[in-house]
Amino acid sequence: MGRLLAALVAVAVPLSGCGLKPLYTGGGGGPIAATLGEIAVAPIEGKAGWLVSGALRERLAALGGGTARYRLNVRLDDRIIGLAARSDDSIARERRTLRARYQLIDDASGTVVLDATAGSDAGIDVVGSEYATIAAESTALERLSETIADQIVARLALYARRTQPTRP
Repeated sequence: MGRLLAALVAVAVPLSGCGLKPLYTGGGGGPIAATLGEIAVAPIEGKAGWLVSGALRERLAALGGGTARYRLNVRLDDRIIGLAARSDDSIARERRTLRARYQLIDDASGTVVLDATAGSDAGIDVVGSEYATIAAESTALERLSETIADQIVARLALYARRTQPTRP
């Protein structure tokens, strides 16, 4: 037991000085969460847009709901392509790709303060049942929308941290 404790202390001491700092210092009341809570999501077109905007609003609202200082504009590109063919030339596998280009705009000045992209893809097996394939495509879109929203919020949090005043 003593050796285990000594090993844990030996590992913990160098890690304490590594310079890593928690992103959400202060939790929901911290400065980064407050900045994220001041972002309004502009409407996004299509089913994918509805899913992504809902996921973004859910995540940003959980961090606080202040007065909107920023507007988040998102444009999506949703594609499904066939990857593999069976001997009868029917598609056996598809890949659904969802890409987002987003801009964070300061409402006071109208300037773009962040311009970035996010993306993810999912493989889909095409089976004999058309209903099952459509359901798999829809489920893939739901998962991709959640992933895109997570990527966007993470990038927004990094922006918020970078723009916070430095403390001595």
